[in-house]
Amino acid sequence: MTSLVDFTSYADAQTHYSKDRLWELFDGTRERFNIAHECIDRHVKGDAVALRVAHADGRDEVMSFEELSRRSSQIAHYLAGRGVAKGDRIAVMIEPSLAFYCALFGVIKAGAVAVPMFSLFGPDGIRLRVGDCRPKIFFTNAEKAPEAIEGGAQNVTVVDDDFLSGLDALPTRFNWDTAGSDLAVLQYTSGTTRALPAAVQHSHQSIVTLMVAALYATGIRPGDRFFCPSSPAWGHGLWHGTLAPLAMGVSTGTFSGKFDPVRLLKALQDFGITNLTAAATHYRMMRNSGQAERFTYQFDKLSFTGEPIDSETAAYVERVFGTKVRSMYGTTEIGVIIANYPGADDLEVRDGAMGKAVPGVEVEVQRADGSPAAPGETGELMVRKRGQWFPTKDLGRVDEDGYFYHGGRADDVIISAGWTIGAVEVEDAVLSHPAVAECGVIGAPDPVRGLVVKAHIILKHAAPPSGAEADALVQDIQDHVRARLARHEYPRQIVFVSELPKTPAGKVNRKILRDREAAAFETAE
Repeated sequence: MTSLVDFTSYADAQTHYSKDRLWELFDGTRERFNIAHECIDRHVKGDAVALRVAHADGRDEVMSFEELSRRSSQIAHYLAGRGVAKGDRIAVMIEPSLAFYCALFGVIKAGAVAVPMFSLFGPDGIRLRVGDCRPKIFFTNAEKAPEAIEGGAQNVTVVDDDFLSGLDALPTRFNWDTAGSDLAVLQYTSGTTRALPAAVQHSHQSIVTLMVAALYATGIRPGDRFFCPSSPAWGHGLWHGTLAPLAMGVSTGTFSGKFDPVRLLKALQDFGITNLTAAATHYRMMRNSGQAERFTYQFDKLSFTGEPIDSETAAYVERVFGTKVRSMYGTTEIGVIIANYPGADDLEVRDGAMGKAVPGVEVEVQRADGSPAAPGETGELMVRKRGQWFPTKDLGRVDEDGYFYHGGRADDVIISAGWTIGAVEVEDAVLSHPAVAECGVIGAPDPVRGLVVKAHIILKHAAPPSGAEADALVQDIQDHVRARLARHEYPRQIVFVSELPKTPAGKVNRKILRDREAAAFETAE
């Protein structure tokens, strides 16, 4: 009997997909289901590799399904011995490593709720999340333990090699007892540490729906060597980069420690990675490193998410990595809804397009009054769920062939002298200038036009210029953008900076830039 993993074409996806067939990819049923079993235990066979971790210090860490199954079972027994009950929250704030994955799957196997936390959070960020989810135990490393305590965490427990060795006397199998509807993961969306972002609840059977993204957005199939450098504290790194491939028995990998694009490039070569999913920022940083041509690659499939990728980086990736990088679009709350179907040779990958709706999902671009937008008309991207239209809070447009294009966040639109300007399009044009490495575009308050386009720019190979040199470069960038976009869309204001505010997921945080600009404007008045 054929399985959904046996089909790779876009046409077959439309013909053969069904929700019931997703369940055929798993052992469990709605009544009895556990993510740790589906991702780890059922794939134990010899020394088959589950995870490869490229550490920033140059170390490579390789873990088998057998080791993860054994160690996570021992942690599950440890939790049961400490009185942890089904539904109790257990925080896990550890860099990707054997300790992190054993703790994560041990919590889930025990029937408790794993709460992944970004390892760069300080006491304030920890305090907000601990106060909200109130974890019974806080797993972390020795370095972060004092900050966890300062942040109000209770029962802070350091998970390291000594901790794992101390569990050797415990059984290496655990009889889990969870249903598909039981809560498995509580995951906070990315945001600043000064404001608590949304906490999204994921049940064990959430991984079944996740396979839509695995099959059609990242194109995972048995035999792939997968890699995702995004932190598993966030949705992309955990669900798309870790759980989805492991659920198929596919080895996956990630990056641990301070990100270094050259270290990543070496790992992609050394691990023989064939399928890479990453943030647009990761691809841009690999390009800007100037070192990508030093290494050799075996890529069949590439995908990106988080934000649109600029056209110059997309062209560079295709030339150096040997295949087009394909977009996937969604949010932590609604999942992936649009994709470019990596591995599908019968679907054209159109420049700038996010792709088409994934099977079983209805997506529409709507006007403010709720009516469908015409092809090419910008409106809000909406997805139909449970019989109602759900807002994505993103703008977009769709062409006559059903390809969707991203128009930026709804609050990133710049209305200048009556003109509607998209920050994403201006950023793409600015980033195509040979001197520009990174860019953040916002609308800056202006007494005449209401808002004007302002670009914050990091240069590739030079410190921010000043005086006549800066004036000349500003003029050159403005002329460059005028030649690519409508003349009113060029950045009337340009500032050169050494860094840009980023979300924990690596995207430029335009809200911080807007808030700074508004505060400066009010002070000037």
